[in-house]
Amino acid sequence: MIFETIKYMSFFKKIFSKEKKETLDKGLEKTKESFFGKLSKAVAGKSKVDDDVLDNLEEVLVASDVGVNTTLKVIDRIEARVAKDKYVGTDELNAILREEIAGLLSETNVGNETDFSIPEIPKKDDQKMPYVLMVVGVNGVGKTTTIGKLASQFKKQGLKVVLGAADTFRAAAIDQLQVWADRTDVPIIRQEMGSDPASVAFDTLTSAVKQDADIVIIDTAGRLHNKVNLMNELTKIKRVMQKVVADAPHDVLLVLDGSTGQNAFEQAKQFTKATEVTSLAVTKLDGTAKGGVVIGISDQFQIPVKYIGVGEGIDDLQVFNKVEFVDSFFK
Repeated sequence: MIFETIKYMSFFKKIFSKEKKETLDKGLEKTKESFFGKLSKAVAGKSKVDDDVLDNLEEVLVASDVGVNTTLKVIDRIEARVAKDKYVGTDELNAILREEIAGLLSETNVGNETDFSIPEIPKKDDQKMPYVLMVVGVNGVGKTTTIGKLASQFKKQGLKVVLGAADTFRAAAIDQLQVWADRTDVPIIRQEMGSDPASVAFDTLTSAVKQDADIVIIDTAGRLHNKVNLMNELTKIKRVMQKVVADAPHDVLLVLDGSTGQNAFEQAKQFTKATEVTSLAVTKLDGTAKGGVVIGISDQFQIPVKYIGVGEGIDDLQVFNKVEFVDSFFK
């Protein structure tokens, strides 16, 4: 396992640019400083990893928003290492933690991406069909900003992008998406506040097909006060979109605010109950010490974390790669 992890790290370092890696390193600075500060206190005065150190480490991981279930997995793995090796010095703990967390994430099918690419969708009656990405998440998590940054990244890949402002619950949401459409110079389909979100989605896909677009990004309302209404609304949007593109949406991306720590776990639970979520984006990691939430979410939900936000710049939304993430976390 350790050999495989090292091999993967060497492989991905050849793919990720120096600038991109530096941005990731900087974005995780607060998390690293907080985590290793707590870790230093946990092993203070100890020369070997014993029960007291493991208890303290458990508290550190939970306090770093890794999550209880994932924390227990990591502790179990380290206990097994200690039992096998008989003596493990506290000076080795950092390296062991790195190996075990990397190994844990390597067991799940998450964080394998290396660029902003999308699958090619089969043509219908010789007509090109767009890849449809529906974005969900509560207000304030950075949903609209994530959509704008995704549009920019996809456009840089040479893809033709169309945005759909189906969050018609708030006029501000429509206006914010318009700002990003203007900023990235991509077309947007919008209606007035209070319009039927499904109608906006239908018009967006119809327009995208006519324009031979490669990808459509549909924004949706970010409210969770009534999961039944949310479920019904999202189900209707999907059903109406499928009249234009049979298997739409191809991806349902849930955006979570990493700075909220355990609240991000709760939002993930609630949204996965309301609709089928197929991928995750964790934002605002640069302004928080709660970056450990990415490790827990990756492990617990078995839903790919596709993107992470590590800065305010338009290029600071990155494709999540677990090897690079662990490397930056422990650098």
